[in-house]
Amino acid sequence: MEKTLPLEERSIYQIYMDGREPMMYQIPIYQRNYAWEDDEITALIKDVHDSFNKDKNAPYYIGTLVTYKRGDFEFEVIDGQQRLTTIYLILKAMNIDGLSNKLTYSTRKVSAETIKNLPNFGEEVDWSIKNGFSYAQKAINAIVSENELKEFEQYFLHNVRIIHYSVPKDVDLNHYFEVMNSRGEQLEKHEIVKSNIGQYLKDTVELATFSRIWEACSEMNVYIQHAFPDTTVFGNNLDNFTIKKFDDIPKQEPSDGKDTILNFLHKTIEKMDENINLVQNETFQPIIDFPNFLLIVLKLTLLKKEGAGFKYLDFSLDDKELLNEYAKALNNISDKESFAKLFGFNLLKAKYLLDNFMVHHVASAKEQAGDNPWQLQCYYQEKKNKKYLRNLSSDIYIQQELVQLLSMFEVSFSAKQRKNYLFYCLVHLFDDRDINDYLLFLQGLAKKYFYNVYLNKDCLTERNQPAPNAFDNAIIQDGNLNVNSITIGNSEIFENIYRQGSSNIPLFVFNYTDYRLWKMYAEVLKGNKTRKDDASRKLFFGKLGCSDFELDTFKNFYFSRTRKSLEHYYPQSKSVKDENASECALGISQINCFGNFAMIGAEANSSGSNWDPKTKLDHYIDSKSDPVSVASLKFKIMMQMCQDNQKAMLSGVIDRAKGMEWNYNDIQIHQKNMLSILFCEY
Repeated sequence: MEKTLPLEERSIYQIYMDGREPMMYQIPIYQRNYAWEDDEITALIKDVHDSFNKDKNAPYYIGTLVTYKRGDFEFEVIDGQQRLTTIYLILKAMNIDGLSNKLTYSTRKVSAETIKNLPNFGEEVDWSIKNGFSYAQKAINAIVSENELKEFEQYFLHNVRIIHYSVPKDVDLNHYFEVMNSRGEQLEKHEIVKSNIGQYLKDTVELATFSRIWEACSEMNVYIQHAFPDTTVFGNNLDNFTIKKFDDIPKQEPSDGKDTILNFLHKTIEKMDENINLVQNETFQPIIDFPNFLLIVLKLTLLKKEGAGFKYLDFSLDDKELLNEYAKALNNISDKESFAKLFGFNLLKAKYLLDNFMVHHVASAKEQAGDNPWQLQCYYQEKKNKKYLRNLSSDIYIQQELVQLLSMFEVSFSAKQRKNYLFYCLVHLFDDRDINDYLLFLQGLAKKYFYNVYLNKDCLTERNQPAPNAFDNAIIQDGNLNVNSITIGNSEIFENIYRQGSSNIPLFVFNYTDYRLWKMYAEVLKGNKTRKDDASRKLFFGKLGCSDFELDTFKNFYFSRTRKSLEHYYPQSKSVKDENASECALGISQINCFGNFAMIGAEANSSGSNWDPKTKLDHYIDSKSDPVSVASLKFKIMMQMCQDNQKAMLSGVIDRAKGMEWNYNDIQIHQKNMLSILFCEY
């Protein structure tokens, strides 16, 4: 009897909508949680949109889907669940009706309920899925115009294709896993890199040790001390990095290579069960993926090895260039065996520093006021294997400023690629892990970014974004980091670059402004019990330019990952041509300036960007339902100024037209106050 090849090209319509009976795709327990972030989802939608614009009849191939038929209309997803889930979220974000085929999680109740109820959410929610849905909505709104949306939806349904391989029902699934594990999968780029470097380790024990390091470091959402719990490397309490070279790492005996995927799955489930008994937040949402982390470790290794001779300006921190950068490096190195060992050592050390000295977002954290989801904690194990996480610094003030600085950098540069700030931090920490020195380094790095990149016209493009190599040119000198030599600018330089009428102000500038506002609060009022009539508090709010709005806003402030949008406080929709500007309406050039912009969450921006300042004030200033959306100190100050004006108008202290609680004079005053704080070194 002739067998049909179980390999089929299918459209998204065929996957999720076409079928006489509804089908169910089950995500089994051994699959990891949904993990795609904003950048990955946005990149996928942009790639599909580019293909749509290029040729509306051409297919766009999105990858492979491997399933096993568990029942007549039920498929277990073996490979491709991240892609399959993202497609489902995009379909839901486009409000496409008729999704007869469903997606669910077989053993994760919260995840299953979140998927089932989209776009509605209950009290318990899988935040990775919810965030993915929000990212898809935001990307579609930003990339696909309203006029082309319907046509784009049809292109997405019928021209986006996936290669579906259905494992035959008469195949032993355990055997299939084993075959797929040993030779059936296409190698990822980072696996090719591992093979290319590892081939130079001729000693089988050293190669096995290198492989053990590699596999442990590839678990980006787990502390390295948990994936690689070795007291020889991390000390008796697993809280330090004690070795100096690759040869100090305990040797790993090579295995016979016969472990099957099924055994691996059993081990994974056992590890999940074990994690339940471990400390809370031992897993986290990593700020970088493994391929891009490998690039940072390679660049770090070359900089440390070659110093001033390293051509760092030719090096790309983009995983698209992963294979090219490793090929270039290996071609230029004579003693490849020593380099392989050096790289293995640096990889392990860099992962330790990444996990214990950089912020992470707590896994599945629900962002709400007063509950900062950023953690900066190091791994610690007492005797009898009692494990817990503790703050990096025992000084609460140093700890809080470290978190603010690191999270400020992260929300400014959230893409997985080109994380220059992370590279600089790891280079510094390789030589100096003193916490006080680390804080001074981060303060200097933030200033260096602001003054010597964002206030240096030579480092900026026409749209005032950092030009290629702008950060390396400013930070690296003669093969070393230099964050202490800073050319301090002034407000005139700022206003010349980000002049009136220009809306091209980078997000980092606003994030740095909020950090400086928090820093001023921390140095003037934090820890002091003050009343509103205290002189220090009056002086503080006087510099802000508004009345006292209590200190909880500063105490609870953190850099939310949702703050990715710039909003005009006086909206563009209410503005007029400059020649028509009056006491009742502002001109377009008057509102396109630093004094009228603030950071705000993407969801709030889409719903309220056209509201006038008074409406925004009423909706946001005392909002309990969506505090993250207004997690901007600068925006809070602007709203308080507006509220002060509203009260003054009602009492007759000032005479203004209705709807002008925020006018051009307020914009200029606020901008002057903010620039005074930015350019005053406390």
